Amino acid sequence: MVGSVTAKPNVLVILCDDMGAHEIGLYGNKLHKTPNLDALGETGIWFTTGWSTPICHPTRFQIMTGQYGHHHGVYQFPKRPGGPPVPNEGADDISKHLTFGKIFKDAGYATAMAGKWQLSGKHPTLIKETGFDTYRMWAYTHNLPKGAIHTGAWEGKPGTKTCRYWHPCIVENGKHLQTTKDSYGPDMFCDFLIDFMKENKEKPFFAYYPMALTHDKFYTTPDSTKTVEDRFVHNRKKNWQANVEYTDKIIGRLVGALDELAIRDNTLVIFVGDNGTGGDGKAKTTERGVRVPFIANGPGIVKPTGECRELVDLSDIVPTICEVAGIDLPKDHIIDGVSFAPYLRGDLTPRREWIYAYLGLKRVVRTKRWLLENNSMSEFGQLYDCGESRDGTGYREVTASEDAEVVAAKALMTQIFADKPVPER
Repeated sequence: MVGSVTAKPNVLVILCDDMGAHEIGLYGNKLHKTPNLDALGETGIWFTTGWSTPICHPTRFQIMTGQYGHHHGVYQFPKRPGGPPVPNEGADDISKHLTFGKIFKDAGYATAMAGKWQLSGKHPTLIKETGFDTYRMWAYTHNLPKGAIHTGAWEGKPGTKTCRYWHPCIVENGKHLQTTKDSYGPDMFCDFLIDFMKENKEKPFFAYYPMALTHDKFYTTPDSTKTVEDRFVHNRKKNWQANVEYTDKIIGRLVGALDELAIRDNTLVIFVGDNGTGGDGKAKTTERGVRVPFIANGPGIVKPTGECRELVDLSDIVPTICEVAGIDLPKDHIIDGVSFAPYLRGDLTPRREWIYAYLGLKRVVRTKRWLLENNSMSEFGQLYDCGESRDGTGYREVTASEDAEVVAAKALMTQIFADKPVPER
């Protein structure tokens, strides 16, 4: 560890919904005010090129298992092209996988999950079967316990999708929580995690926070609401900035709670996105679809390196947090990720030559210089020479080039994909 902390470290993994890297001040955004996230990166480490998958369902499997789709079997939502044929069964049953919740619980950690689950499971084992002692989740109607009826708000017509924001549908440890028109889901999830940290401040804990923000619907936040009627007006242009900035506010609350509990030095906080911004990259097998904020902080654990240009992706989370916590991974279990724990200690010796993502029938991969988008089993896709750029500026498409360097790059991409098949239809 960086400092003098010797106790077993706490771990808080935060997965923001539908917010690409370019939305945060740290990554160059001049409009959005994100002081808490900016400070986490500046006083910790933030990765210029950190990747997710292009959409939330395979991302949730990847971050929880440390595996790519060709090992855990989930490339897309069920019943979509390349996705599992049956929802919640076979590969799509998250309880059948080794998750970071199971790993940390087996290692003696107190474990909690709060926020957007959107995976398999039924009462009474819902979520707990993946290693979490306690949870508070945004619930669809099929997640409600027997006899419970959602009387709150809906995202759209009544009876369609329950609201995750104002007057939300919440289930906590198998019980339906009654909410009011003034209840705001993201605050309720944050409150739950702060209470969990208070209850477990004397022993090591692992908390997983897949946020509801910033997924549409784009409603007002508690800081931007002027009238009650404002709360359910879906308006991206008007409300997007407020949603990004409220995400940052919640991060500030969580970090502030760690400070107040005097456990921040010994807590590793990781903040990442689950895919590119909704309507601006999400669901595309392009870098815009997978480049997300990727930040780690912990004063006694993470050296204040600031910007890091080494490559990381979400499969790296499991091996990293396990190394930091001193937990050995099963030797007979495949983990595709590579631990970036040395980077946290200030050792920036490169750990990866490439990072990789996929969605359904297509793949995307990059090295520090080369980027290949929209590759499939039958189509090569588009190859770009990125030079030293990492944010899309100045990229030069070279797909048709016969230059020797380009030919070598094409061969490298083909080699990387050789053992990572995606579905063909």
